[in-house]
Formats: sequence, structure tokens, C-alpha cells
Amino acid sequence: MKFDKDEQGYYEFIELLFFAYRDFVSEPDDALLAYGFGRAHHRTLYFVSRNPGLRVSELLDILKVTKQSLNRVLKQLIEEKFIYQEQGEGDRRRRHLYLTIKGESLVDKLCDIQFNRISKSMMDFSPEAYHNICSGLFSLIDKDDKAEVLLRLTRARKRQEDE
Repeated sequence: MKFDKDEQGYYEFIELLFFAYRDFVSEPDDALLAYGFGRAHHRTLYFVSRNPGLRVSELLDILKVTKQSLNRVLKQLIEEKFIYQEQGEGDRRRRHLYLTIKGESLVDKLCDIQFNRISKSMMDFSPEAYHNICSGLFSLIDKDDKAEVLLRLTRARKRQEDE
């Protein structure tokens, strides 16, 4: 299929993003149902796994949800022992989040599902095509958030290389 950069092409792009996202999250959604969790739980677990010691305030910034909404999700994840929190040194009001072994296991399961989908879809892509997809996705991020997203990606890559 040929994609054109015209008004109809933009509608097609929107629909492709919608359908890709729908299918990208559908299998993890099904896996999360067994725990009584939803997408907010998935996103929380994912970003805590990628950023051990993440502060609650940072997670709020990443997810762009209300404190009330995040607290409901965190409470459940902490009570069910997927996440634990520690008070910050020097400032006891700061809460740092970490995955438990149980949380790591669930994140691994969810990531495996999504890795499989991504690897199958990109099997025949050249490095240049992969770079173009990532650049395109990055271009959709709000201008004010790009530097922070890039910093987070860089930190996560460095942590991965150090392990």
C-alpha cells in the first residue's frame, strides 16, 4: 500500500496509529486481566521497571495522570506486592518506587508479548527504516517533553549497558 502525505494520508496515519496501538496492547491487556489490572497498571509497572528508584512525582510527570488516579493504581500494586516504595534519604516525603520479584516477573511477561509483536513486524526492516519509524514516533511527542524523553531513553540504555 502506498501512503501519501495529503489530508487523506493523515487520516490513514491516524487510523494506522490507532489500530497498531490497539493490537500492541490487546495481548498484554488480556494477560493483565488475570490480575485484575488494566493499562494504568501496565504503564506504571513498565516505567518503574525502566527507572528503578523512580519518584512518584516523576511517574506523575511521565504518565500525565492525576495524583488520585496514580495513587489508586500504586496502592493496588503495593498491596499485591508488585511494587515496593522506600522513603528518600534526606526527604522522607519523597517516595522511590521499585519492582518486587513478582513485579519483575509480570513486566517480563508483558514485555515478552510486546517484544514478539515488534520483532515480527520489524523482521524485514532495514536499520534505516527502523530509525525512520523511531524518528517519526519521537516527532509526535510534545516539544516541551522531547528533552526529558530523550534523557530517559539515554539513561535506560546506559543502565542496560552497565548490567
